[in-house]
Amino acid sequence: MPTRQHRFGVAAALALGLALLPSTRDAGVAFAQSVAQGLDFASYAWTEINPNAQWTARAGLQVVELGGRFFLMGGRTPIDPAIVPVPGASTIWGDVWTSRDHGATWARVLADAESAGYWKNRAYFQAVTRANEMYVLGGQNFEVEPNQCPPFVPNCPPLVSKSDFFSDVWRSRDGVTWERMTAAAGWEGRAGLSAIVFKNEIYVMGGSKNDDSSIIGGPPARIYFNDVWKSRDGRVWERLAWNAPWAPRAGAVVVEKGGWMYLLGGEEGFTCDDPSKPCPPYFNDVWRSRDGANWEQVTAAAGWSARPGHQCAVLLDTFVCFGGFGLPPSPFAPPANPMDVWVSKDGAGWEQISDSPWNATSPGDVKYDFDVLVVQGGPGGNRPSIYTFGGDRETFNFTDPDNYLRVDNDVWRFAPPAGR
Repeated sequence: MPTRQHRFGVAAALALGLALLPSTRDAGVAFAQSVAQGLDFASYAWTEINPNAQWTARAGLQVVELGGRFFLMGGRTPIDPAIVPVPGASTIWGDVWTSRDHGATWARVLADAESAGYWKNRAYFQAVTRANEMYVLGGQNFEVEPNQCPPFVPNCPPLVSKSDFFSDVWRSRDGVTWERMTAAAGWEGRAGLSAIVFKNEIYVMGGSKNDDSSIIGGPPARIYFNDVWKSRDGRVWERLAWNAPWAPRAGAVVVEKGGWMYLLGGEEGFTCDDPSKPCPPYFNDVWRSRDGANWEQVTAAAGWSARPGHQCAVLLDTFVCFGGFGLPPSPFAPPANPMDVWVSKDGAGWEQISDSPWNATSPGDVKYDFDVLVVQGGPGGNRPSIYTFGGDRETFNFTDPDNYLRVDNDVWRFAPPAGR
């Protein structure tokens, strides 16, 4: 990846060339300066737009932009274990909120999709936009029910949890009224899937079904996918790859850049309870494809540490990756979430530009399972920026009575400093 000095050299040469055209000199110099400053990501600043949004704190949510508005929906909020003593017990959301001012204020447009007869409440799903419509795909819920304990079985918990994993697809123009495109797409029901609109078609890949043993503790075993599917309308699906060359995983990020789909990171387990897998069982490889069927590895190990729950966005033709879950050495150890922000022009060479995403002062401030949107700029002086929404900071220490409170309902912006 070019050094920052090289980037400024390119911008200076551009400014010099444009200066030879008197009629465009001022505009040319201004453009060259904006190129230099825009690519100087180390100068970007984190600004908290809303520390306590109207929607309840949550993780595993989705946010899309449609018609100049943000739409936020779904996700999970942990329940106090003193009320429901089941690890992972959560309120699962089916609400939809919208913001016309880039996350500063929010209005609820749908209280509960499931109660309204639309999609079931869910978390760890995907939402994308295509042709002036938003789509909801896959995900899972979380239910707690009485345990059918056999007679005379000691230490049988009175409550157990289970999840449904969805393969339905819904679409909407306004977040209020939804149309079901299919009750069961060709791909199996799953959570932690990856989705993207690429060349005007919807792609779905990866994900998992069944709950992780580190949370639930028992069968059925969690299954990971590395299949790839596409659809023009969300109703009819075509399988492009049954087993892509990248390892089966959940929580991978998929973005578009330069006519390619890029897949980055993910996980095949939360904790080190399977001796056949790396510890922790996380990925930091990068793959790319032009069609979803054929993939090539960009790097087996990016500069950033292997992780799930992270996000990557493409801003000014540059990958920007941050956040994610870092596994502590024990459930009682302090949080170990990665304190870094990385950028890359090609997905192979990476440069760390910060050690404090969200102005974090410790790993416990770093989020995972949040969502992001890129705003390329526009009216009102908005500059090319990345916005983040909500997220999780829980650990696997289920004995901590405050662990369930470590989810957020804030909105942040990562953007050039004021005046640039």
